[in-house]
Amino acid sequence: MTGHYILSIFIAAILGGIIGLEREYRSKEAGFRTHFLVGLGSGLFMILSVHGFDEYLGLPGIQRDPSRLAAQVVSGIGFIGAGCIIFQKNAVKGLTTAAGLWVTSAIGMTAGVGMYAVAATSTLMVLVCLKGMNFIHHKIFKHPHREYDADEHNEEV
Repeated sequence: MTGHYILSIFIAAILGGIIGLEREYRSKEAGFRTHFLVGLGSGLFMILSVHGFDEYLGLPGIQRDPSRLAAQVVSGIGFIGAGCIIFQKNAVKGLTTAAGLWVTSAIGMTAGVGMYAVAATSTLMVLVCLKGMNFIHHKIFKHPHREYDADEHNEEV
């Protein structure tokens, strides 16, 4: 069973890191290391939530609700994400970074419970969103020398 847990946190961390690489390539605040750690930590919390208290099951007065710890991860990552968002010169910046950390956390939690195909598909969808929007912006809006950044354009507000 330990091998399955190790595989889960490995996949959670790698998928988070993949998203982080894309963000780092665009020189964003939260890059590879941040996303890698968010994915890893979220996966680890899910393993702990679902399996970490098995030895206490059956004891009088002990009940387990794996969703409680997962809900706390969602709240905690929301707090971290809120710290990434700034309002400067009548523009909101950091929303994509905050959303990226939030979805990376969800991907890590998904991998943590062994739903690898869903986690991998979600990672692919994040990359399509981040890279695809940049491609569309260059082709449709004709800004060849500038990367698209929704944070700068308040597209997500």
